[in-house]
Amino acid sequence: MVQANQEGAEDSASASATSPRKAGSEEISGTAESPESGWEPAYSGIANFMRQPSSRDFEAADVVLCGIPCDLTTSNRPGARFGPRGIRAASLQLAYGEHWPWGFDPFDRLALVDAGDISFSPGYVDSMLRETESFARAVLAGGASLLSLGGEHLVSLPLLRAHAAVHGPLSLVHFDAHSDSWSDEPELGHGNMFYHALNEGLIDPSRSVQIGVRTYNAEDHGIEILDADWALDAGADAVSRRVEEVVGPGPAYLTFDVDCLDPAYAPGTGTPVVGGFSTRFARQVLAGLTVIEFVGMDLVEVAPAYDHAGITSLAAATLALDFLCLIARDRPERGG
Repeated sequence: MVQANQEGAEDSASASATSPRKAGSEEISGTAESPESGWEPAYSGIANFMRQPSSRDFEAADVVLCGIPCDLTTSNRPGARFGPRGIRAASLQLAYGEHWPWGFDPFDRLALVDAGDISFSPGYVDSMLRETESFARAVLAGGASLLSLGGEHLVSLPLLRAHAAVHGPLSLVHFDAHSDSWSDEPELGHGNMFYHALNEGLIDPSRSVQIGVRTYNAEDHGIEILDADWALDAGADAVSRRVEEVVGPGPAYLTFDVDCLDPAYAPGTGTPVVGGFSTRFARQVLAGLTVIEFVGMDLVEVAPAYDHAGITSLAAATLALDFLCLIARDRPERGG
């Protein structure tokens, strides 16, 4: 059974300032806008992602956003279960119209609903895997795509299972300081879920690429690795072009571990590694992936307890918004 906990107020009638948004053919209420000025300050109002409406009607949306508050297998510092809440809160600073440097508001082109967080039995990995896959399958069956906020990186495995059931083996575009494909770990966790995904046939390694890696793994499993030193020396444009060459045509899944960013830009994560990307560099690489057919994305490993001034959550919210702009760039405005 699919369940979701609403991060903000579920009943829009309880909010004193709400207005309906159009998603597909029906109105969805839940955005918070000031009745006097038409906007809400970042420090107040309903904390849905980018102030988009709350809904569990997936068929009315182009994109469904969900949180997966899980850090059950974190190997270093725990706390990524609070990532979805932190990213949502940080996104309020960005909810003011056209997004730079894209020059448009993606929500003029995409109907997004915030479906809250996936509910599972606390402390039980199997429950998280089961409920996350079930939720994702329901979203995809309704025709929407999925943008997921972690949580630890293990959440990618059930998401890949759901997407591969629809699209077949996927190209994996993976930003991370770690390969997360170690084969010598005895239990399923956030350091080996891509090894399991490969064994399950969810990923096509010949069309997959890992970007920003700067920890050692003797096995690449046939996946192209663009390590951090190569990427930073080559430049963002060269990285984007190489990723596109590897991926080619066909469905691709994007997963972004925030520890791909250097700890100077993203200290709020469980396993930081020095020598990584700046937020600007990562945004440039992502913006350059214009020909890839992305069918979904997750953004994981934000642990707000270790953050400074919310900069990690803000970086994550910005990258999620960049992804929405990337997939919306060639779409017409809704209703146009």
